[in-house]
Amino acid sequence: MPDADFPIIPEKTAMLFFDTYNAALHPADPVRAARAAEWGVIPNLQRINQACRTAGIPIFYAQADHRPDLKDFVSHVVDVLGDQPREKGPYRTVRPGVFMGSQEIEIIPEIAPQPGDYVIKKIRWSAFHQTRLEVHLRTLGVTTILLAGGAIEVGVASTAYSARDYGYSLVFLSDACTARDREGWRFFMEKVFPHFGRVRTVEEAIALIKA
Repeated sequence: MPDADFPIIPEKTAMLFFDTYNAALHPADPVRAARAAEWGVIPNLQRINQACRTAGIPIFYAQADHRPDLKDFVSHVVDVLGDQPREKGPYRTVRPGVFMGSQEIEIIPEIAPQPGDYVIKKIRWSAFHQTRLEVHLRTLGVTTILLAGGAIEVGVASTAYSARDYGYSLVFLSDACTARDREGWRFFMEKVFPHFGRVRTVEEAIALIKA
């Protein structure tokens, strides 16, 4: 069936920006800032943000909300930790670098929340885990979620799996998502996400909204 047979209906759709905060997209560290800039997602985030607002699609932001004393953080044993070599693992995950009330945790100004938007505070990867996200979506009558942000192999994927289990249709905005590296981005966009949602560019998604 052609994509046009499944338009994005604004009254039944929500836009969810995942971890689009300063620490991720405007980091202070020059090396991390260069990596973030290489993805080039901010203009695409702005485009879909404006298109959704024009269409009347409600905007949601999933925002990390860790306590400064880390009493809500649990360390895990993992094989890969950041840029550390895998052969030297396993490792224990380290404390998160963003905390409630800090400038680093604020949503980037290019798509800053507006009155009436929904900011979902979370302390785990999934934006659904013990938050009000599902209640808000059900109250609004949402059946489809547009999903953008990063990192896709972490919170975006975790949120997407939860969304599918709750019965939501998903549209992954491929050129508005980041990952730890391009290999991981391609794996999820080409091998994983197409099995339980649609992978579309921002331009393609806007065309479906207008349809």
